[in-house]
Amino acid sequence: MLYQLALRNIWRNRRRTLLTLSAMIISSALLILALGVFSGMLRDMLATATEQYYGHLVISAKGYQDDRDMFRHFQSDESIGTVLEQEDVLGYSQRLRSFGLLSRQQNSSPAEILGILPLQEQTVTSLHESLIDGNYLTTEDPNGAVLGSGLARRLNVVPGDQLVFVTQAADGSIGNDLLLVKGIFSTGDIGHDNSLALVPLAWLQQVLVLPGQVHEIAVKIDQPFNAASLAEKYRVDLHETLEILDWGEMLPEMAEVVASYDVSRMIIVTILYIATGLGILNTFFMAVMERTRELGVLMALGMRPGQIRVMILLETTIMGSLGLVCGAVVGIALSLYMALVGVDLSGTLTPITYAGGTILPRLHAVIEPGNILIPSVCLLIVSLLAGFLPANRAAKMQPVVAIREE
Repeated sequence: MLYQLALRNIWRNRRRTLLTLSAMIISSALLILALGVFSGMLRDMLATATEQYYGHLVISAKGYQDDRDMFRHFQSDESIGTVLEQEDVLGYSQRLRSFGLLSRQQNSSPAEILGILPLQEQTVTSLHESLIDGNYLTTEDPNGAVLGSGLARRLNVVPGDQLVFVTQAADGSIGNDLLLVKGIFSTGDIGHDNSLALVPLAWLQQVLVLPGQVHEIAVKIDQPFNAASLAEKYRVDLHETLEILDWGEMLPEMAEVVASYDVSRMIIVTILYIATGLGILNTFFMAVMERTRELGVLMALGMRPGQIRVMILLETTIMGSLGLVCGAVVGIALSLYMALVGVDLSGTLTPITYAGGTILPRLHAVIEPGNILIPSVCLLIVSLLAGFLPANRAAKMQPVVAIREE
């Protein structure tokens, strides 16, 4: 009976009920969409930092990542193979790094030279997808180079031009050789675009007089947010002279951004649902005031205060459930659109580098269970809390006083 009375009371004033439901649906749908877009921005930032340069895990000699000392190198052994053969590993890339001077005619610029095996590097980073001119390195390129767009602009080179590279070799001599520009990439990250050049690993090993040696092995895993736990797990398999770092240790600012995301999400949910809760509270207070005499008659006929309270709370629960379901459906539909299509803002905005990652000028959503469950559950809780005060007021009314009230 209480359920039937609650349904009847909800729809006795259709306009007010529909307005309240509309507010609940719109707030939850927009919140689901907003959280999905924030998750997309977070994923983009992490991807630009890890999938364009660092990788999710990095194996190197102890202390190398602190100062990039050329003499902290190593050769792959069985302990490293144990890590690289794990099922969580999607790919890995052996790298040798050098810093030196690139020159062409009257133009020169300091640069970071990263020696790679092209096929391995493509399993870890996405630089090959960021080419704006020319081609990526291949195994047949003995001295090819792929440059960042800013570096290429300073050197005034295009694919097909030759460069001179000069650096210090490991034996104390001056290492130098010619490079042939094969392609130019643009990632949106100013640091990489202005200073990074990719070259064949064997070529750089010869220039640095470090045959068979590498400075690091970048690793890509299937669950980037589990990188810290996986690094701890794999660490026991490595030789004592080596270390394995996750992206959070290499990019502490990015780790802080990720850690603060859940807090930011709850703040946004709280602010939005406080406003929604006030609207629901106003609706049910008005409904209780309009039905004062009716509620007095019900109590005079024998309905107990607890039943009055339950009836009104049922009304808020039903409306909250309707708003929850409809809002979730609309929010998921909007998020799917943003995930599949998105909004391209590259015509008006430029990429922003922050905390080691890049915020791209595009909006797209990532559908995660938390982005749907948190707004939905919070909406139901807010509805119950907003309905408790009018329900408690109605339960405390005296039947005689309520019936006589105009």
